[in-house]
This record gives sequence, structure tokens and C-alpha cells, in this order.
Amino acid sequence: MGRKGIIGIVLVGLIGVGAYLGRHKIKALFSDTKRTENKTEVKFLFREDPTATQLAHELVEAGVLSNQKQFFDAVKEYAIDTNAFAAGKYIILSGTTHANLLDGFVKGENGQGKAEQKVRVLFNRCEVIPDIGSNISKCILADSASIVDYILNPKTLKKYGFTAEQVPALFIPKEYEMYFDTDAETFVELMAAEFRNYWTPEREQKLKNIGLKTPSQAVTLASIVYMEQSRVPEEWPIIAKLYLNRIEQGIPLQADPTFKFCWPDRLKGVEHLLNVHRDKDCPYNTYIYTGIPPGPICLPPYEVVDAVLNPADVSYLFLCGDGTGKHNFATTNAEHNKNVAAYRKWLKEYLNSKDE
Repeated sequence: MGRKGIIGIVLVGLIGVGAYLGRHKIKALFSDTKRTENKTEVKFLFREDPTATQLAHELVEAGVLSNQKQFFDAVKEYAIDTNAFAAGKYIILSGTTHANLLDGFVKGENGQGKAEQKVRVLFNRCEVIPDIGSNISKCILADSASIVDYILNPKTLKKYGFTAEQVPALFIPKEYEMYFDTDAETFVELMAAEFRNYWTPEREQKLKNIGLKTPSQAVTLASIVYMEQSRVPEEWPIIAKLYLNRIEQGIPLQADPTFKFCWPDRLKGVEHLLNVHRDKDCPYNTYIYTGIPPGPICLPPYEVVDAVLNPADVSYLFLCGDGTGKHNFATTNAEHNKNVAAYRKWLKEYLNSKDE
């Protein structure tokens, strides 16, 4: 075959590709040398779907494009749907082609921008649902009130099978990634999926083995363990078993964190807990009511829940701080009284040393 014949076949092939992909796609593949002006990556965070004019303005202001004409020329050249730009977080790399730049802001099949980035979402040290709303609203578009209202809505509680007191157990405090424009409903569904993934048949069986009935009971007990001891993980399975022993024997848990939870300020700043503090009547106070409280008193790390499901093999019924951040444990009241006396001696010496 002659050279002219080969060239003819190549041209016919290119024409065929052009007919299949469309003229603007061919230009994007073979002749798009128009690239962004930014020398380093540029980040954008749109709280609502931007209009074409808004997006063009922001891209020029950030130095991604030289002028708005570049934007609208690219819109026309690449047939971009200007009514489909999506809110969210975006990162524009240096030298991005104009075609990829604009197409990245267009909504895909999932409703998110095709190049939209997920944001880091972390919530911990939460005690009640409003704490979750406050933490999450700093990371995603949904505001605190909408998150709290959706979680505590009776329809939501019924959907996921919790009471208002139990529903904190649905939320596993750790780091997540999700889209910035995630709404309250989507956020809760993501948390529910994480909850279901955690509660495997194996963990459900362990729950039964330790005499608890529901995951929320395990999380509630874990929350008490964690509020009693947040710094020494080695003690978690010991404290968990201690409380399980008391439940089995019908002894009130008598856990100080539970009556603290009854006070609006959690008795923060109170150095010495008194009987007047312990006597506050509320269903969470385990000095007054036996068994497990109605729901969690904080959102414990799920490593603590694992400790509850895998408790230590001990017969302890009592614990007392030793002054170092750890605890002394006892099986009998006599042993416990000795530990209490030792702690009081340490505390007296410590306070005296501060006065010197």
C-alpha cells in the first residue's frame, strides 16, 4: 500500500473518532493546551451551588484564570452545563486543563461535583447530642441545629430503633471523610452504616455472653468505664468486669460519673464531691438506681466498647483512685476501705505539699 493510501486510512479513522466523540472532545484530547495560571494548588469551598458568574469570578480572583472571558470561552468550547455546578470543596492543581477544570465542578451521577474533595470530619469528647451537632457543623455544611433536630426527631429515632436517651450509642467517635455539603440526614445514615459494620454477629454474641441485651447497653456501660478511666486503657476491661459483676449481683454501680452527669455543669470545678452531689435524683444516678442508666453519658471510643465485650476475668466489686491516675481494686468491702484510707492519706499529703 502506498504512502497516500496509509494517510487516507488515518484521516478516515480520525473522522470516525470525531463523529463518535464529538468535536469538542477531540479538541480536549488532542489540542487542549489551555491550562490554569496558578503555580501552586488552590482550594475552594462553596457553601452552595455556584452560578457560572460566581464561579468565573472566584477562579479569576484566585489567579486560576486570567480573566472571565477564558471561563466563558471554555464553557462554550467544551459544552459545559453551567446550571450543574456543585457546592463543596475543590482543589485546583497547577496546570489543570480548562476542560478538566470546568468539568470538575459539574455534578456527577451521585450529585457531587466530579472533582469534589471529601473533608476530614472528627468528633470526640462529646457527651450529649448537641455536642455532636456543634462538632460536626464545624466540618460540613449542615448547621448544628439541623443536625440535632434531625437526630432527635421521633421519625429518625424510630427508623434506627433508639430512644432519645439511647441514640448517642449510634455514633462512633473517630475520624471520617465525607463531602462538605453533606446534610444532616446523610450524615446520620453514614453513622448508622458505621454502627452496623461494627456490630458484627460475633460482637452480638459477645453481648449476650456478658448478659447485656442491646448494643446501646454496651455503649452505655462503656461510657461509664471511659468517664471513670480515660487515660489507662489497660484498666478498661477490669473496670468493665467490675461493673458487670455488680450488675449480676444486683448491686448498684455507684459510679461517680453517673451522678455528675445529672448536673447541668457536670460539677466541673468541684474538687470534693459530697453527699449532696450524690443525692441528686435522676435516672442516670447509679447511687440511686440499680442497673444500667437509660443511655450513654458520653461517646466512648469503641476500643472501650470492645473492652466491655471482652472483660477481664476478675471478681472485683470496688475501685478507688490511687492518686496516680490509676485505681486499686477490691473484692470485699474491707479491702476497699483500706484502699479508701490509703487514698485519703495520699490526698492529705498532696494537699499539704501544695500549701507549703
